[in-house]
Amino acid sequence: MPKAHKEFVCRECGSAHHQWAGQCQDCKAWNTLDEIIISKKSGQKSAVLDDLPESKIERLSNVSLNNKNRSSSGFSELDRTLGGGFVDGSVVLIGGDPGIGKSTLILQVLENLNHQSGALYVSGEESAEQISDRAKRIGVKEDILILSETHLERILSIAKQAQPRAIVIDSIQTIYSDLSTSAPGSVSQVRDCASHLTQFAKQTNTVLIMIGHVTKGGALAGPRILEHMVDTVLYFEGDPGGRYRVIRAVKNRFGAVNEISVFAMLEEGLKQVENPSAIFLSNKSNTSPGSMVMVTRESSRPLLIEVQALADQAYSNPRRVSVGFDQNRLALQLAILNKHANIASFDKDIFINIVGGIKVSETASDLVVILSIVSSIKNIVIPSDWIAFGEVGLTGEVRPVYNAEERIQEAKKHGYKVAIIPKLNSPKKKISGIEIVTVSYLVDAIRYLLKESS
Repeated sequence: MPKAHKEFVCRECGSAHHQWAGQCQDCKAWNTLDEIIISKKSGQKSAVLDDLPESKIERLSNVSLNNKNRSSSGFSELDRTLGGGFVDGSVVLIGGDPGIGKSTLILQVLENLNHQSGALYVSGEESAEQISDRAKRIGVKEDILILSETHLERILSIAKQAQPRAIVIDSIQTIYSDLSTSAPGSVSQVRDCASHLTQFAKQTNTVLIMIGHVTKGGALAGPRILEHMVDTVLYFEGDPGGRYRVIRAVKNRFGAVNEISVFAMLEEGLKQVENPSAIFLSNKSNTSPGSMVMVTRESSRPLLIEVQALADQAYSNPRRVSVGFDQNRLALQLAILNKHANIASFDKDIFINIVGGIKVSETASDLVVILSIVSSIKNIVIPSDWIAFGEVGLTGEVRPVYNAEERIQEAKKHGYKVAIIPKLNSPKKKISGIEIVTVSYLVDAIRYLLKESS
């Protein structure tokens, strides 16, 4: 009988090493090697999967695009993020901070899926009584199948008997298999259990939804190969203590990436927000300096978001703090502002906040962030019916962004009257109801701001 031996597996890339090292030799990540015990059982296939339908070779020309049906989640916003709903045989991984509402949302989704074709909720963290209590509190009326179990082989055996069209695993880190001798939640257990569950979902055409824990840094816990294995990865964003939740698709084989849906947490559960721009605008009648609205895009959706800046006298080392915005990009923009507009901030603390808890990463935010900082430094109030967008280069030029006309139309729909945009994004046809101010350089935008506000 072969003896068990140790291996050290990287939780980021999944590569195996014979001895521990501070850095993974494949992905170069530091302190990511976890010790696992390899026994003769490792790598075997679960006997429960033996009698499932076998895979077959098909010609590409004979494959129909209509083979995959979609099931609605019951939320039009979530369906939009998924690309139109849950695809039969797809595997969806949902991650988020503790208490942010993952299990609550899944129960609401399962109510609709159960009504369509039957659903099974497998919980490795809560008892059936706890799940039932939450379901009553949020008003779930469907008689969903519930199973409190952490043993993989038993879960697959029960699923084969019940034949649900949707299965939820809450959470994948609590499931263990007899084929691995490691502890539940370890790299090998998570990888092996997710692999067998995915194989079961694909061969039985079942929708599989896995809930995953996240690390302190916000990434999904366990091996990074888990995200490569599934079809869709959804992340919950937002403060667990706040009211609003943003669900972002960071990977989607059946839809657009970076599509978002916004939900409000209420006593009766999560409620979708069909007009997210309204919650990201704190006050349209703004009378304080340092605030301006930008039009950003989250995949196919334009969003109006308020950017707030505060410049205050620094009494020691100047601080650069940003919430919802990249701090390195903020430092870069302050350098551009000093070099090309002669507005220094070396003696000031600069704070940037994106209202609503959303994270902005696209370069179209450059212009509005800089104008907000100028507004705070100069103590000038930017009119509440102004919007701006545009990338600012290191040489001070304002560069064009994509889908400019759609952004302008979204601003017009919400009643904005002036749009400061890059010159190369100037609309081909005049848009009535909104004044278009085109600028080629950052200094042109600042001059227009100072002139109109004087």
